[in-house]
Amino acid sequence: MNFIFDIGNVLIEFNPFTFLGNLFSEQSVIDKMYETIFQSPEWESFDQGAMTHAEACGIFCTREPNSQAEIRQVMQSLKDMLVPIDETVALLPEIKKAGHGLYYLSDNHKELSRYLLEVYPFFALFDGGVFSCDVQMTKPSVEIYRYLLGKYQLDPKECLFFDDREENVVAAHKVGIHGVLFTGAACVKPFLNSAI
Repeated sequence: MNFIFDIGNVLIEFNPFTFLGNLFSEQSVIDKMYETIFQSPEWESFDQGAMTHAEACGIFCTREPNSQAEIRQVMQSLKDMLVPIDETVALLPEIKKAGHGLYYLSDNHKELSRYLLEVYPFFALFDGGVFSCDVQMTKPSVEIYRYLLGKYQLDPKECLFFDDREENVVAAHKVGIHGVLFTGAACVKPFLNSAI
């Protein structure tokens, strides 16, 4: 069996409000930064590999000239938001030990995805994976699932996909992958003894 994991809020925490709350004390600033950055059309462009953080930062600062210092602080600190979810990460060696394949499929920015691969050694356990920024496709488009299957010659009937977003799980089903809505590490454990 091949285990395919989303990354955000499955393997790595992605909580903008908590992150912004650690940077700023005023709720009005937190709300402003969330809207300006995380709700911007540029954020999706990151995932599609169409824009760098530096380019977007310039756009944000032009759009909100009175918040330039805060915008730069957020953009320079984005990596601090990416903290491993220990309970899920702890399952990765067990999955490999049981003889299963291990892959990731993530909507992610080029800068942040490279940071993850460089900083967190558990990614060495993976047999491969796809970041949206590298293929200019994002979930829940079925094409990115097909790309992953084709790249690694995986049989969808022998794949499990874990994602915290319902629409991404539904898309996995459309290409024949067994999708599981991720609600915590406990939802992965029953599959560890799945037939290979």
